[in-house]
Amino acid sequence: MKVLLDACVLYPTVMREVLLGVARAGLFQPLWSARILEEWARAARKLGAEGETVARGEIALLQADWPRATVLPAPGLEQRLWLPDENDIHVLAAAIAGSADILLTSNAGDFPQNILHEEGLNRRDPDGFLWQLWSDHPGTVADAAETVRRTAERLSGQPQPIRKLMKKARLPRLGKALDQAAS
Repeated sequence: MKVLLDACVLYPTVMREVLLGVARAGLFQPLWSARILEEWARAARKLGAEGETVARGEIALLQADWPRATVLPAPGLEQRLWLPDENDIHVLAAAIAGSADILLTSNAGDFPQNILHEEGLNRRDPDGFLWQLWSDHPGTVADAAETVRRTAERLSGQPQPIRKLMKKARLPRLGKALDQAAS
């Protein structure tokens, strides 16, 4: 399954790391475009110049780890597409160019399902997507989330309960499922 990751799911570190951990385990093939990665870097400017520098380093590592994930939309593709926010058309074009099955985004209103279905795509939110993957492959998703949890704990020097960490990362359903499964 090919999944186009919008900038809004790449920018938050915990969300991105859980998604990529699951992808590394073979549950889906991630896709993005250079423009999506650039949006992530620009969003990180909100944290200051250092935030953008860190994001660009993370993007370089991402591109090295996933050399075939970057897709290039065909010339003219964007001109035939329409979305409520024209600034998101490049995301849809990248999903089409990559033959994605799913466009993963937190911005449901910007990507109406009827328009995506016309292009053979389904929109999913990251929490619902990961929860579904957990339902089908609980051990794989739990392992990816646990790796992220341990890293967060090591970096913060503080305990990071899985449910609280996932909730803070806007993955509350996944966090609840992981917490209940561990109990």
